[in-house]
Amino acid sequence: MSCPICGKPTAPAWRPFCSRRCADIDLGNWIDGSYRVPAEEAADVPDDPGPAETEPGAPH
Repeated sequence: MSCPICGKPTAPAWRPFCSRRCADIDLGNWIDGSYRVPAEEAADVPDDPGPAETEPGAPH
């Protein structure tokens, strides 16, 4: 198995990475959003759905 960051062979202590440096680079990529998945905008979802309807006389 090779390191997903640099391609070198992995080290057992840092698997799946080859070193702490590559593990830290990967962590930084997660933190800054480099690994985000593109998503489509929600279609006209109201921000406030309004008050919930309850039965008359029911406790709140």
